[in-house]
Amino acid sequence: MNNFHHISVLLDEAIDALNINPVGVYVDCTLGGAGHAAKITQKLSKGGIFVGIDQDEDAIEAARERLTDTDAEINIVKDNFKNLRNILNDLKIEKVDGILFDLGVSSHQIDTAERGFSYINDGALDMRMDKEQKLSAYDVVNKYDEEDLERIFYEYGEERWGKRVAEFICDFRKKAPIKTTGELVNIIDRAIPKEVRKNTEGHSAKRIFQAVRIEVNDELNILEQSFKTAAEFLNSGGRLAVITFHSLEDRVCKNTFKELATDCLCPKDIPVCVCNHKKSVKIIGKPIRPGDREINVNSRAKSAILRVAEKLR
Repeated sequence: MNNFHHISVLLDEAIDALNINPVGVYVDCTLGGAGHAAKITQKLSKGGIFVGIDQDEDAIEAARERLTDTDAEINIVKDNFKNLRNILNDLKIEKVDGILFDLGVSSHQIDTAERGFSYINDGALDMRMDKEQKLSAYDVVNKYDEEDLERIFYEYGEERWGKRVAEFICDFRKKAPIKTTGELVNIIDRAIPKEVRKNTEGHSAKRIFQAVRIEVNDELNILEQSFKTAAEFLNSGGRLAVITFHSLEDRVCKNTFKELATDCLCPKDIPVCVCNHKKSVKIIGKPIRPGDREINVNSRAKSAILRVAEKLR
């Protein structure tokens, strides 16, 4: 039995946002422990189709075990959602009624020390969502030059002490490679002044770990096109729901939704539209955040934001 553990964030809100048709076609691009997927498939009847996508073999195994009590057709695919177009084409699915992206890291990945995602539990520097890929956190931390480390700490972690952390990492690895998350945390703690760490909300290593994880998994660069591909495959009235967990992800989602919901993208000083861009979605409601009750049960939900768009008829 797979012990994959994950608490799905904004579970009921996301399912409501998808406005599920019992005989519709639905895609969960970030299957995880199948929390959202189980709710979706429970609402599907015979004739309904579900597609679940994940890179993590542990998540795939857990989902296969969990998604059994349904009359719907279940398709589970080990892949990256950046390949959504090819995945749906291979399944001969032309249109779908709802697509969900639940971004970020699962509780299972964070709590499994040997996966290397956690700055709390000591483990090997890994952070690969797909354990078969070559690039790992070890490679980023030990092989990137100082300027590249500083760049990713700033761009992906928004860490103002990134330059100093990069300097300390490069100085440390002259003596020996940095092999564990615990070693990296100790270096970060030495680089960031104690008074700053005391006044920082959350763990002082949080932003650096986020930056390394994003670099390892190329998380941000694949989002915009993936959202656009998802919108392209939606039936009229179909819903696209995206749950983000930090400002960088949310900014990409917000801007992409805004572009998809806008008719003309020409500069304002051009009197006649030459881009011929036509809006394809409308944004549904305001961004949804977890309530106090959910945050009290699951503190990792605190930063989550759900945005929803609907394909125009």
